[in-house]
Amino acid sequence: MAHRNAPLSETGRLRLARCVVEDGWSLRRAAERFQVSPTTAQRWAGRYRQAGEAGMADRSSRPHHSPRRTPTRIERRIIKVRILRRWGPARIAYLLGLNPATVHRVLTRYRLARLTHLDRATGRVIRRYERSAPGELGHVDIKKLGNIPDGGGHRKLGRPAGRKNRSGVGYSYLHNAVDDHSRLAYSEILTDEKKETATGFWTRAQAFFTQAGITVERVLTDNGSCYRSRDWRDALAAAGITHKRTRPYRPQTNGKVERFNRTLLDEWAYAKPYRTEQERRDAYPSWLHTYNHHGGPTALKGQPPASRVPNLTGQYI
Repeated sequence: MAHRNAPLSETGRLRLARCVVEDGWSLRRAAERFQVSPTTAQRWAGRYRQAGEAGMADRSSRPHHSPRRTPTRIERRIIKVRILRRWGPARIAYLLGLNPATVHRVLTRYRLARLTHLDRATGRVIRRYERSAPGELGHVDIKKLGNIPDGGGHRKLGRPAGRKNRSGVGYSYLHNAVDDHSRLAYSEILTDEKKETATGFWTRAQAFFTQAGITVERVLTDNGSCYRSRDWRDALAAAGITHKRTRPYRPQTNGKVERFNRTLLDEWAYAKPYRTEQERRDAYPSWLHTYNHHGGPTALKGQPPASRVPNLTGQYI
């Protein structure tokens, strides 16, 4: 297949070559007629003399010899370390005494999956999926977060002073619900992770999704005690929602909400050195709005979750 800027297709090359070889045109005349250089006209005419119509096809630009390519035995050692230890290019390069760029080229050449695409425990490629419509699957999880003492923690005061100022500040529990298809998130900062708290959170989360025009069909959680409770089971059953739980010690199964947890830590919880816990909490609604309406998750190719939820503002209900 010709590259996007090629002046001649295979048919055009054949016509040019026949004008020169069979009709006796000069190279300059043929080049002007087909708007290419005389050198190009000479090349296609020569290939036509040697191979006929078959010579008009594209040829690989790969060199016949690559004297500076990494030796095969070194490539095998790189691949072996990657498969057995699941290390990145920098660590493999240090172990084998190579340049990290060389290791990266070898891994790319053999199309070995990136570490972020692998299950670190088994080395198998993680099967990624996305539901076809909002509401088909919701991911729910709880993120435990240490509170900030008045005056600031170690990020504000430094490690020694931060440790002294930390006693008795307790924890906050972020209850999060994320729609699988749109990545639309509903989140609350609560005081615990008891069954009553988790069930109440889901009631409000379901109301939020319903207002956005999303009917939740299934909910996926981990195996926390609050999600194994009768209260949680009855709340989902009353709404006609199927409850699914992840396999033990497999948090990647609930990856959409786990990724949301990491995003909120990077972009809100630890984004700046807050002076008090209340200051951080006051900043959360604004950040959550930005995530839903203006953020650009990588999985959505830079578009915000709101772009996949036509009725997010509730104007069509």
